[in-house]
Amino acid sequence: MKKADILVLDFGSQYTQLIARRLREQGVYTEILPFNASLEDIKLKEPKGLILSGGPASVYANDAFFCEKGIFDLNLPILGICYGMQLMAHHFKALVAPATHKEYGKANIQVKQDSDLFKNLPKQQVVWMSHSDKVENLPSNFKVLATSENSPYCVFADEKRKIFGLQFHPEVQHSEFGKSILKNFAKYACKCESIWNMGSFAKTQAQKIREEVGSNKVLCAVSGGVDSSVVAALLANALKEQVIVVFVDNGLLRQNERQNVEFMFKNTLGINLISIDASEIFLTRLKGVIDPEKKRKIIGNTFIEVFEEEAKKHKDVKYLAQGTLYTDIIESSVIGASKTIKSHHNVGGLPEKMNLKLIEPLKEIFKDEVRVLGLELGLSKEVIYRHPFPGPGLAIRIMGEVNKPSLELLRKADAILLEELRSSGWYDKAWQAFCVLLNVKSVGVMGDNRTYDNTICIRVVDASDGMTANFTHLPFNLLENTSNRIINEVNGINRVVYDITSKPPGTIEWE
Repeated sequence: MKKADILVLDFGSQYTQLIARRLREQGVYTEILPFNASLEDIKLKEPKGLILSGGPASVYANDAFFCEKGIFDLNLPILGICYGMQLMAHHFKALVAPATHKEYGKANIQVKQDSDLFKNLPKQQVVWMSHSDKVENLPSNFKVLATSENSPYCVFADEKRKIFGLQFHPEVQHSEFGKSILKNFAKYACKCESIWNMGSFAKTQAQKIREEVGSNKVLCAVSGGVDSSVVAALLANALKEQVIVVFVDNGLLRQNERQNVEFMFKNTLGINLISIDASEIFLTRLKGVIDPEKKRKIIGNTFIEVFEEEAKKHKDVKYLAQGTLYTDIIESSVIGASKTIKSHHNVGGLPEKMNLKLIEPLKEIFKDEVRVLGLELGLSKEVIYRHPFPGPGLAIRIMGEVNKPSLELLRKADAILLEELRSSGWYDKAWQAFCVLLNVKSVGVMGDNRTYDNTICIRVVDASDGMTANFTHLPFNLLENTSNRIINEVNGINRVVYDITSKPPGTIEWE
Protein backbone atom coordinates (compact mmCIF):
# COMPACT_ATOMS: atom_id res chain seq x y z
CA MET A 1 0.00 0.00 0.00
CA LYS A 2 1.31 3.44 -0.96
CA LYS A 3 1.97 5.69 2.03
CA ALA A 4 0.68 9.25 2.23
CA ASP A 5 2.52 12.24 3.67
CA ILE A 6 -0.76 13.87 4.69
CA LEU A 7 -4.28 12.46 4.96
CA VAL A 8 -7.40 14.61 4.56
CA LEU A 9 -10.54 13.36 6.31
CA ASP A 10 -13.56 14.38 4.21
CA PHE A 11 -16.51 15.81 6.15
CA GLY A 12 -18.49 16.74 3.04
CA SER A 13 -17.02 19.99 1.76
CA GLN A 14 -17.32 20.50 -2.00
CA TYR A 15 -13.68 21.66 -1.86
CA THR A 16 -12.09 18.80 0.07
CA GLN A 17 -10.07 17.67 -2.95
CA LEU A 18 -8.71 21.20 -3.35
CA ILE A 19 -6.90 20.75 -0.03
CA ALA A 20 -5.14 17.67 -1.35
CA ARG A 21 -4.48 19.34 -4.67
CA ARG A 22 -2.87 22.43 -3.11
CA LEU A 23 -0.50 20.19 -1.14
CA ARG A 24 0.31 18.03 -4.15
CA GLU A 25 1.19 21.22 -6.03
CA GLN A 26 3.81 21.73 -3.32
CA GLY A 27 5.19 18.22 -3.93
CA VAL A 28 3.56 16.73 -0.81
CA TYR A 29 1.74 13.46 -1.54
CA THR A 30 -1.75 13.76 -0.04
CA GLU A 31 -4.72 11.39 -0.04
CA ILE A 32 -8.34 11.68 1.08
CA LEU A 33 -10.23 9.26 3.33
CA PRO A 34 -13.88 9.37 4.47
CA PHE A 35 -14.45 11.24 7.75
CA ASN A 36 -15.24 7.96 9.53
CA ALA A 37 -12.12 6.09 8.39
CA SER A 38 -10.90 3.64 11.00
CA LEU A 39 -7.75 4.26 13.03
CA GLU A 40 -6.31 1.11 11.45
CA ASP A 41 -6.80 2.48 7.92
CA ILE A 42 -5.25 5.79 8.93
CA LYS A 43 -2.25 4.12 10.56
CA LEU A 44 -1.65 1.90 7.51
CA LYS A 45 -0.96 5.04 5.46
CA GLU A 46 1.69 6.17 7.97
CA PRO A 47 0.85 9.88 7.54
CA LYS A 48 2.99 12.68 8.90
CA GLY A 49 -0.09 14.86 9.45
CA LEU A 50 -3.89 14.97 9.27
CA ILE A 51 -6.31 17.59 7.94
CA LEU A 52 -10.00 17.69 8.88
CA SER A 53 -11.99 19.24 6.01
CA GLY A 54 -14.95 21.59 6.04
CA GLY A 55 -18.49 20.32 5.68
CA PRO A 56 -22.19 21.26 5.60
CA ALA A 57 -23.16 19.93 9.05
CA SER A 58 -23.10 21.46 12.55
CA VAL A 59 -21.24 19.65 15.33
CA TYR A 60 -24.19 20.09 17.71
CA ALA A 61 -26.75 18.67 15.23
CA ASN A 62 -28.21 15.16 15.49
CA ASP A 63 -26.75 14.21 12.12
CA ALA A 64 -23.27 15.63 12.77
CA PHE A 65 -20.26 13.84 11.32
CA PHE A 66 -17.57 12.70 13.75
CA CYS A 67 -14.25 11.01 13.14
CA GLU A 68 -12.52 8.49 15.38
CA LYS A 69 -11.61 10.27 18.63
CA GLY A 70 -8.35 8.34 18.67
CA ILE A 71 -6.87 10.51 15.90
CA PHE A 72 -6.07 13.10 18.58
CA ASP A 73 -3.94 10.53 20.39
CA LEU A 74 -1.78 9.58 17.39
CA ASN A 75 0.76 12.29 18.20
CA LEU A 76 0.37 13.72 14.67
CA PRO A 77 0.02 17.38 13.63
CA ILE A 78 -3.66 18.10 12.86
CA LEU A 79 -5.20 21.01 10.95
CA GLY A 80 -8.96 21.57 11.19
CA ILE A 81 -10.63 23.70 8.50
CA CYS A 82 -14.06 25.29 9.11
CA TYR A 83 -16.19 22.30 10.23
CA GLY A 84 -12.94 20.51 11.03
CA MET A 85 -12.00 23.36 13.37
CA GLN A 86 -15.41 23.28 15.05
CA LEU A 87 -15.22 19.51 15.48
CA MET A 88 -11.80 19.96 17.06
CA ALA A 89 -13.13 22.62 19.45
CA HIS A 90 -16.11 20.40 20.31
CA HIS A 91 -13.79 17.46 21.01
CA PHE A 92 -11.72 19.57 23.41
CA LYS A 93 -14.85 20.74 25.29
CA ALA A 94 -15.14 24.26 23.83
CA LEU A 95 -18.55 25.70 22.87
CA VAL A 96 -19.64 25.81 19.22
CA ALA A 97 -22.87 27.69 18.46
CA PRO A 98 -24.75 29.39 15.60
CA ALA A 99 -23.01 32.65 14.67
CA THR A 100 -24.82 35.96 15.17
CA HIS A 101 -23.24 37.18 11.95
CA LYS A 102 -22.81 34.48 9.34
CA GLU A 103 -19.73 34.88 7.18
CA TYR A 104 -19.76 34.00 3.49
CA GLY A 105 -17.13 35.46 1.20
CA LYS A 106 -14.02 37.53 1.69
CA ALA A 107 -12.89 38.66 5.14
CA ASN A 108 -9.80 40.27 6.63
CA ILE A 109 -7.83 38.55 9.36
CA GLN A 110 -5.20 39.90 11.73
CA VAL A 111 -2.36 37.54 12.69
CA LYS A 112 -1.71 38.00 16.42
CA GLN A 113 1.12 35.55 17.07
CA ASP A 114 3.94 33.90 15.15
CA SER A 115 3.44 30.21 14.44
CA ASP A 116 4.29 27.44 11.99
CA LEU A 117 1.17 28.30 9.97
CA PHE A 118 2.00 31.96 9.39
CA LYS A 119 5.78 31.66 9.06
CA ASN A 120 7.06 34.35 6.63
CA LEU A 121 3.51 35.58 5.91
CA PRO A 122 1.94 39.05 6.35
CA LYS A 123 0.09 40.00 9.54
CA GLN A 124 -2.97 41.11 7.54
CA GLN A 125 -4.55 38.76 5.00
CA VAL A 126 -7.68 38.37 2.91
CA VAL A 127 -9.32 34.97 3.41
CA TRP A 128 -12.48 33.19 2.26
CA MET A 129 -15.11 32.45 4.90
CA SER A 130 -18.07 30.10 4.52
CA HIS A 131 -19.68 29.30 7.86
CA SER A 132 -22.82 29.82 9.95
CA ASP A 133 -21.37 28.46 13.23
CA LYS A 134 -18.45 29.69 15.26
CA VAL A 135 -16.29 28.74 18.23
CA GLU A 136 -17.43 30.70 21.31
CA ASN A 137 -14.46 30.04 23.61
CA LEU A 138 -10.97 28.59 23.47
CA PRO A 139 -10.36 24.94 24.32
CA SER A 140 -7.99 24.31 27.20
CA ASN A 141 -4.27 24.78 26.31
CA PHE A 142 -5.13 26.54 23.02
CA LYS A 143 -4.27 30.12 22.13
CA VAL A 144 -5.47 32.57 19.49
CA LEU A 145 -3.24 32.97 16.42
CA ALA A 146 -5.50 35.24 14.32
CA THR A 147 -8.82 37.09 14.50
CA SER A 148 -11.37 38.52 12.09
CA GLU A 149 -14.07 41.13 12.67
CA ASN A 150 -16.69 38.47 13.40
CA SER A 151 -14.42 35.67 14.66
CA PRO A 152 -12.28 36.39 17.74
CA TYR A 153 -11.00 32.80 17.52
CA CYS A 154 -10.55 32.76 13.74
CA VAL A 155 -7.32 30.73 14.05
CA PHE A 156 -6.30 28.90 17.21
CA ALA A 157 -3.68 26.32 18.14
CA ASP A 158 -2.24 24.02 20.72
CA GLU A 159 1.27 24.51 19.39
CA LYS A 160 2.86 22.03 21.75
CA ARG A 161 0.75 19.24 20.21
CA LYS A 162 0.80 20.86 16.72
CA ILE A 163 -3.00 21.05 16.56
CA PHE A 164 -4.35 24.00 14.55
CA GLY A 165 -7.84 25.27 13.67
CA LEU A 166 -8.80 27.65 10.82
CA GLN A 167 -12.26 29.20 10.54
CA PHE A 168 -11.63 30.03 6.86
CA HIS A 169 -10.84 27.96 3.76
CA PRO A 170 -7.16 28.22 2.78
CA GLU A 171 -7.66 25.81 -0.14
CA VAL A 172 -9.73 28.18 -2.32
CA GLN A 173 -8.12 30.74 -4.59
CA HIS A 174 -9.84 33.64 -2.81
CA SER A 175 -7.74 33.11 0.33
CA GLU A 176 -4.77 35.35 -0.41
CA PHE A 177 -2.05 33.25 1.25
CA GLY A 178 -4.00 30.02 1.63
CA LYS A 179 -1.55 27.92 -0.37
CA SER A 180 1.31 29.17 1.77
CA ILE A 181 -0.57 28.34 4.99
CA LEU A 182 -1.11 24.75 3.82
CA LYS A 183 2.51 24.54 2.67
CA ASN A 184 3.70 25.81 6.06
CA PHE A 185 1.58 23.21 7.86
CA ALA A 186 3.12 20.45 5.74
CA LYS A 187 6.68 21.76 5.85
CA TYR A 188 7.08 23.09 9.39
CA ALA A 189 4.46 21.25 11.44
CA CYS A 190 4.53 17.88 9.63
CA LYS A 191 8.18 17.97 8.42
CA CYS A 192 7.15 16.85 4.91
CA GLU A 193 9.54 17.08 1.95
CA SER A 194 8.46 18.34 -1.49
CA ILE A 195 9.30 15.32 -3.65
CA TRP A 196 6.00 14.18 -5.24
CA ASN A 197 5.06 15.12 -8.85
CA MET A 198 2.91 13.93 -11.77
CA GLY A 199 5.81 11.89 -13.11
CA SER A 200 5.83 9.82 -9.93
CA PHE A 201 2.02 9.64 -10.09
CA ALA A 202 2.21 8.20 -13.62
CA LYS A 203 4.68 5.50 -12.53
CA THR A 204 2.61 4.61 -9.47
CA GLN A 205 -0.63 4.36 -11.47
CA ALA A 206 1.01 2.26 -14.20
CA GLN A 207 2.29 -0.18 -11.58
CA LYS A 208 -1.13 -0.37 -9.88
CA ILE A 209 -2.82 -1.03 -13.23
CA ARG A 210 -0.39 -3.82 -14.12
CA GLU A 211 -0.87 -5.47 -10.72
CA GLU A 212 -4.67 -5.29 -10.91
CA VAL A 213 -5.14 -6.34 -14.55
CA GLY A 214 -2.56 -9.12 -14.70
CA SER A 215 -2.84 -10.96 -18.02
CA ASN A 216 -6.43 -9.83 -18.70
CA LYS A 217 -7.49 -7.16 -21.19
CA VAL A 218 -8.97 -3.71 -20.66
CA LEU A 219 -11.62 -1.99 -22.72
CA CYS A 220 -10.78 1.72 -22.63
CA ALA A 221 -13.70 4.07 -23.28
CA VAL A 222 -12.65 7.28 -25.04
CA SER A 223 -14.52 10.39 -26.14
CA GLY A 224 -11.67 12.35 -27.68
CA GLY A 225 -11.58 14.62 -24.63
CA VAL A 226 -8.52 15.25 -22.52
CA ASP A 227 -9.37 12.83 -19.69
CA SER A 228 -10.06 9.71 -21.72
CA SER A 229 -7.15 10.42 -24.08
CA VAL A 230 -4.76 10.59 -21.12
CA VAL A 231 -6.21 7.35 -19.71
CA ALA A 232 -5.71 5.65 -23.08
CA ALA A 233 -2.09 6.84 -23.24
CA LEU A 234 -1.44 5.74 -19.64
CA LEU A 235 -2.91 2.29 -20.31
CA ALA A 236 -1.05 1.93 -23.61
CA ASN A 237 2.22 2.63 -21.76
CA ALA A 238 1.39 0.25 -18.90
CA LEU A 239 -0.26 -2.66 -20.74
CA LYS A 240 0.66 -2.39 -24.46
CA GLU A 241 -1.42 -4.95 -26.46
CA GLN A 242 -3.80 -5.65 -23.55
CA VAL A 243 -5.72 -2.42 -24.20
CA ILE A 244 -8.72 -2.18 -26.55
CA VAL A 245 -9.64 1.46 -27.16
CA VAL A 246 -13.30 2.07 -28.06
CA PHE A 247 -15.11 5.23 -29.14
CA VAL A 248 -18.93 5.27 -29.09
CA ASP A 249 -20.84 7.74 -31.25
CA ASN A 250 -23.91 8.32 -29.08
CA GLY A 251 -25.52 10.78 -31.49
CA LEU A 252 -24.92 13.57 -28.97
CA LEU A 253 -21.60 14.79 -30.32
CA ARG A 254 -20.51 18.15 -31.67
CA GLN A 255 -20.19 18.82 -35.38
CA ASN A 256 -17.59 16.52 -37.03
CA GLU A 257 -16.58 15.17 -33.61
CA ARG A 258 -16.40 11.52 -34.65
CA GLN A 259 -14.14 12.24 -37.63
CA ASN A 260 -11.90 14.45 -35.48
CA VAL A 261 -11.56 11.79 -32.76
CA GLU A 262 -10.75 9.04 -35.23
CA PHE A 263 -8.10 11.21 -36.89
CA MET A 264 -6.57 12.20 -33.55
CA PHE A 265 -6.16 8.65 -32.23
CA LYS A 266 -4.78 7.31 -35.48
CA ASN A 267 -2.49 10.16 -36.49
CA THR A 268 -1.67 12.06 -33.29
CA LEU A 269 -1.68 9.36 -30.61
CA GLY A 270 -0.85 6.34 -32.76
CA ILE A 271 -3.45 4.22 -30.95
CA ASN A 272 -5.77 1.76 -32.74
CA LEU A 273 -9.39 2.77 -32.28
CA ILE A 274 -12.67 0.87 -32.62
CA SER A 275 -15.60 3.18 -33.49
CA ILE A 276 -19.19 2.16 -32.75
CA ASP A 277 -22.25 4.03 -34.06
CA ALA A 278 -24.89 3.66 -31.34
CA SER A 279 -26.67 6.96 -31.98
CA GLU A 280 -30.09 5.46 -32.68
CA ILE A 281 -30.08 3.48 -29.41
CA PHE A 282 -29.25 6.57 -27.33
CA LEU A 283 -31.73 8.87 -29.08
CA THR A 284 -34.54 6.30 -28.85
CA ARG A 285 -34.05 5.90 -25.10
CA LEU A 286 -33.89 9.68 -24.56
CA LYS A 287 -37.13 10.33 -26.41
CA GLY A 288 -39.55 12.28 -24.24
CA VAL A 289 -37.09 12.54 -21.33
CA ILE A 290 -36.84 16.03 -19.82
CA ASP A 291 -35.35 15.56 -16.35
CA PRO A 292 -31.53 16.04 -16.48
CA GLU A 293 -30.81 13.34 -13.88
CA LYS A 294 -32.82 10.82 -15.92
CA LYS A 295 -30.91 11.85 -19.05
CA ARG A 296 -27.58 11.25 -17.32
CA LYS A 297 -28.59 7.86 -15.94
CA ILE A 298 -30.02 6.67 -19.28
CA ILE A 299 -26.81 7.71 -21.04
CA GLY A 300 -24.60 6.09 -18.38
CA ASN A 301 -26.50 2.80 -18.50
CA THR A 302 -26.55 2.73 -22.29
CA PHE A 303 -22.82 3.40 -22.54
CA ILE A 304 -22.14 0.41 -20.30
CA GLU A 305 -24.43 -1.84 -22.34
CA VAL A 306 -22.64 -0.88 -25.55
CA PHE A 307 -19.20 -1.41 -24.01
CA GLU A 308 -20.20 -4.77 -22.53
CA GLU A 309 -21.50 -5.94 -25.92
CA GLU A 310 -18.19 -4.93 -27.50
CA ALA A 311 -16.23 -6.70 -24.75
CA LYS A 312 -17.94 -9.99 -25.66
CA LYS A 313 -16.28 -9.80 -29.07
CA HIS A 314 -12.82 -9.98 -27.50
CA LYS A 315 -11.16 -12.64 -25.36
CA ASP A 316 -10.22 -12.07 -21.69
CA VAL A 317 -11.72 -8.57 -21.37
CA LYS A 318 -12.44 -8.15 -17.65
CA TYR A 319 -12.01 -4.39 -17.14
CA LEU A 320 -13.47 -1.10 -18.36
CA ALA A 321 -11.26 2.00 -18.09
CA GLN A 322 -12.65 5.52 -18.20
CA GLY A 323 -11.54 9.08 -17.56
CA THR A 324 -13.40 9.81 -14.33
CA LEU A 325 -11.99 12.83 -12.47
CA TYR A 326 -12.37 13.78 -8.84
CA THR A 327 -14.68 16.65 -9.78
CA ASP A 328 -17.08 14.04 -11.23
CA ILE A 329 -16.96 12.04 -8.00
CA ILE A 330 -17.46 15.06 -5.74
CA GLU A 331 -20.51 16.34 -7.66
CA SER A 332 -21.97 12.83 -7.92
CA SER A 333 -21.38 12.39 -4.15
CA VAL A 334 -20.08 8.84 -4.10
CA ILE A 335 -17.37 9.35 -1.45
CA GLY A 336 -17.20 10.97 1.95
CA ALA A 337 -20.15 13.11 3.01
CA SER A 338 -20.45 15.51 0.06
CA LYS A 339 -23.89 16.59 -1.12
CA THR A 340 -24.99 15.35 -4.57
CA ILE A 341 -24.93 18.16 -7.14
CA LYS A 342 -25.54 16.04 -10.24
CA SER A 343 -24.92 12.47 -11.34
CA HIS A 344 -22.10 12.23 -13.86
CA HIS A 345 -22.78 9.57 -16.48
CA ASN A 346 -19.54 7.77 -15.58
CA VAL A 347 -20.13 7.86 -11.80
CA GLY A 348 -23.64 8.26 -10.42
CA GLY A 349 -25.10 7.36 -13.81
CA LEU A 350 -23.58 3.86 -13.89
CA PRO A 351 -25.75 0.77 -13.35
CA GLU A 352 -25.45 -1.01 -9.99
CA LYS A 353 -24.46 -4.30 -11.64
CA MET A 354 -21.77 -4.43 -14.32
CA ASN A 355 -20.00 -7.35 -15.95
CA LEU A 356 -16.77 -5.35 -16.24
CA LYS A 357 -14.65 -4.07 -13.35
CA LEU A 358 -13.87 -0.36 -13.46
CA ILE A 359 -10.39 1.13 -13.74
CA GLU A 360 -10.31 4.89 -13.11
CA PRO A 361 -6.68 5.99 -12.78
CA LEU A 362 -7.53 9.73 -12.76
CA LYS A 363 -10.28 9.65 -10.13
CA GLU A 364 -8.18 11.40 -7.47
CA ILE A 365 -6.89 14.30 -9.58
CA PHE A 366 -8.21 17.46 -11.23
CA LYS A 367 -8.34 18.57 -14.86
CA ASP A 368 -5.24 20.75 -14.68
CA GLU A 369 -3.31 17.86 -13.10
CA VAL A 370 -4.55 15.58 -15.88
CA ARG A 371 -3.09 17.99 -18.41
CA VAL A 372 0.28 17.92 -16.67
CA LEU A 373 0.10 14.12 -16.64
CA GLY A 374 -0.72 14.09 -20.36
CA LEU A 375 2.36 16.16 -21.12
CA GLU A 376 4.42 13.74 -18.99
CA LEU A 377 3.08 10.91 -21.18
CA GLY A 378 4.08 12.71 -24.38
CA LEU A 379 0.67 13.86 -25.64
CA SER A 380 0.60 16.95 -27.83
CA LYS A 381 -0.60 20.34 -26.55
CA GLU A 382 -3.35 20.21 -29.19
CA VAL A 383 -4.82 17.17 -27.42
CA ILE A 384 -4.07 18.32 -23.87
CA TYR A 385 -5.60 21.79 -24.14
CA ARG A 386 -8.88 20.86 -25.81
CA HIS A 387 -11.84 22.28 -23.94
CA PRO A 388 -13.68 19.77 -21.72
CA PHE A 389 -16.66 18.05 -23.33
CA PRO A 390 -19.10 16.13 -21.09
CA GLY A 391 -19.74 12.43 -21.59
CA PRO A 392 -23.51 12.98 -21.96
CA GLY A 393 -22.59 15.40 -24.73
CA LEU A 394 -25.17 17.79 -26.14
CA ALA A 395 -27.97 16.05 -24.23
CA ILE A 396 -27.23 18.19 -21.18
CA ARG A 397 -26.95 21.33 -23.30
CA ILE A 398 -30.51 21.00 -24.60
CA MET A 399 -33.16 22.10 -22.16
CA GLY A 400 -35.96 19.58 -22.40
CA GLU A 401 -36.31 16.66 -24.79
CA VAL A 402 -33.33 15.62 -26.90
CA ASN A 403 -34.18 15.07 -30.57
CA LYS A 404 -32.50 15.34 -33.97
CA PRO A 405 -33.84 18.82 -34.91
CA SER A 406 -32.67 20.29 -31.58
CA LEU A 407 -29.28 18.59 -31.91
CA GLU A 408 -28.86 20.02 -35.40
CA LEU A 409 -29.61 23.57 -34.24
CA LEU A 410 -27.21 23.26 -31.32
CA ARG A 411 -24.39 21.71 -33.39
CA LYS A 412 -24.46 24.54 -35.92
CA ALA A 413 -24.50 27.27 -33.26
CA ASP A 414 -21.77 25.57 -31.23
CA ALA A 415 -19.52 25.22 -34.28
CA ILE A 416 -19.86 28.93 -35.02
CA LEU A 417 -18.96 29.87 -31.44
CA LEU A 418 -15.81 27.71 -31.49
CA GLU A 419 -14.79 29.06 -34.91
CA GLU A 420 -15.09 32.64 -33.67
CA LEU A 421 -13.16 31.90 -30.48
CA ARG A 422 -10.32 30.22 -32.37
CA SER A 423 -10.04 32.92 -35.04
CA SER A 424 -9.98 35.65 -32.38
CA GLY A 425 -7.43 33.86 -30.13
CA TRP A 426 -9.88 33.49 -27.25
CA TYR A 427 -10.22 29.70 -27.41
CA ASP A 428 -6.88 29.19 -25.64
CA LYS A 429 -7.66 31.89 -23.09
CA ALA A 430 -10.88 30.25 -21.87
CA TRP A 431 -11.34 27.03 -19.87
CA GLN A 432 -14.52 25.92 -21.61
CA ALA A 433 -16.94 27.30 -24.19
CA PHE A 434 -20.19 25.99 -25.59
CA CYS A 435 -23.75 26.82 -26.58
CA VAL A 436 -26.96 25.80 -24.82
CA LEU A 437 -30.30 25.41 -26.62
CA LEU A 438 -32.85 26.88 -24.24
CA ASN A 439 -35.98 25.73 -26.06
CA VAL A 440 -37.45 29.10 -25.19
CA LYS A 441 -39.04 30.92 -28.13
CA SER A 442 -39.33 34.68 -28.51
CA VAL A 443 -40.58 37.15 -31.09
CA GLY A 444 -38.07 38.65 -33.51
CA VAL A 445 -37.92 40.63 -36.73
CA MET A 446 -35.89 39.38 -39.71
CA GLY A 447 -36.23 40.92 -43.18
CA ASP A 448 -39.29 42.91 -42.07
CA ASN A 449 -40.99 39.66 -41.14
CA ARG A 450 -42.06 38.48 -37.70
CA THR A 451 -40.23 35.45 -36.36
CA TYR A 452 -41.00 33.25 -33.38
CA ASP A 453 -37.90 31.14 -32.94
CA ASN A 454 -35.54 29.59 -30.42
CA THR A 455 -32.89 31.09 -28.16
CA ILE A 456 -29.22 30.08 -27.91
CA CYS A 457 -27.20 30.81 -24.78
CA ILE A 458 -23.44 31.18 -25.03
CA ARG A 459 -21.47 29.89 -22.03
CA VAL A 460 -17.73 30.64 -21.72
CA VAL A 461 -15.89 30.28 -18.40
CA ASP A 462 -12.45 30.66 -16.84
CA ALA A 463 -11.30 28.05 -14.31
CA SER A 464 -8.24 26.14 -13.17
CA ASP A 465 -9.78 22.89 -11.95
CA GLY A 466 -13.51 23.04 -12.71
CA MET A 467 -14.54 23.20 -9.05
CA THR A 468 -15.04 26.96 -9.28
CA ALA A 469 -15.37 29.13 -12.38
CA ASN A 470 -15.99 32.70 -13.46
CA PHE A 471 -17.66 33.73 -16.70
CA THR A 472 -15.15 34.91 -19.28
CA HIS A 473 -15.18 38.63 -20.02
CA LEU A 474 -15.28 38.29 -23.81
CA PRO A 475 -14.97 41.49 -25.88
CA PHE A 476 -18.34 42.86 -26.94
CA ASN A 477 -17.34 42.87 -30.61
CA LEU A 478 -16.58 39.13 -30.40
CA LEU A 479 -19.94 38.44 -28.78
CA GLU A 480 -21.65 40.61 -31.38
CA ASN A 481 -19.97 38.84 -34.30
CA THR A 482 -20.82 35.43 -32.86
CA SER A 483 -24.43 36.41 -32.22
CA ASN A 484 -24.85 37.81 -35.75
CA ARG A 485 -23.41 34.68 -37.32
CA ILE A 486 -25.60 32.33 -35.30
CA ILE A 487 -28.79 34.24 -36.07
CA ASN A 488 -27.95 34.62 -39.77
CA GLU A 489 -26.60 31.12 -40.39
CA VAL A 490 -28.76 28.91 -38.17
CA ASN A 491 -32.39 28.77 -39.26
CA GLY A 492 -34.63 28.57 -36.21
CA ILE A 493 -32.56 30.84 -33.94
CA ASN A 494 -33.51 34.51 -33.56
CA ARG A 495 -32.01 35.40 -30.19
CA VAL A 496 -28.59 34.90 -28.53
CA VAL A 497 -27.86 35.53 -24.84
CA TYR A 498 -24.63 35.33 -22.79
CA ASP A 499 -24.49 33.50 -19.44
CA ILE A 500 -22.71 35.62 -16.81
CA THR A 501 -23.22 33.19 -13.90
CA SER A 502 -20.16 31.97 -12.00
CA LYS A 503 -19.69 28.61 -10.24
CA PRO A 504 -20.92 28.65 -7.55
CA PRO A 505 -23.83 29.40 -7.52
CA GLY A 506 -24.28 27.85 -10.97
CA THR A 507 -22.53 24.80 -12.38
CA ILE A 508 -20.53 25.05 -15.59
CA GLU A 509 -22.91 22.85 -17.57
CA TRP A 510 -26.59 23.76 -17.45
CA GLU A 511 -27.80 20.25 -16.60
